[in-house]
Amino acid sequence: MSDPTVPRCALCERDAPHDGSWRLTWVAGLERGREVWTCDRCARTHLRSIEAKIDTAWW
Repeated sequence: MSDPTVPRCALCERDAPHDGSWRLTWVAGLERGREVWTCDRCARTHLRSIEAKIDTAWW
């Protein structure tokens, strides 16, 4: 089971590192009223969609 204080990527389901370094590279967002996190790899892949605020269903 994962630690509830460490986020999981909403796209690839990768857990954030436990050392806290994720706070510098992961992206937080709101999807349908809930907080979601995107890991650094997925954020780089979908950067233009994130900046344009395109719904994740279209990524």
